[in-house]
Amino acid sequence: MVIRVFLRKLNIAPRKVRMVAKMIKKMDVVEAEKQLLFSSRRAAKPLLKLLKHAIDVAEKQHQLKKEELFIKNILVNEGPKLKRYIPMSRGHVGRIIRRSSHIELVLDKK
Repeated sequence: MVIRVFLRKLNIAPRKVRMVAKMIKKMDVVEAEKQLLFSSRRAAKPLLKLLKHAIDVAEKQHQLKKEELFIKNILVNEGPKLKRYIPMSRGHVGRIIRRSSHIELVLDKK
């Protein structure tokens, strides 16, 4: 039984989210929850929230226990970019690109 949950337009760059996602990939849900709870990275909080949502979906809709789930896959893709400009010296323009992320979390039964 595969459970997929999504998080769209997270305002953290995908490169930074992938570092945390790689840490919990192929891990039991209970262990991944502990890892994310004590991680100091900024991306750990939204990933923990997404993981808890996936666990709730598995328990309520598919009648699965939390202990028998593991993270099968976690994908972090690039979302839309916010492009801003800032004036610089001698009439030049500096670009500011704010990147966002789309995350897909896939849980499966052991």
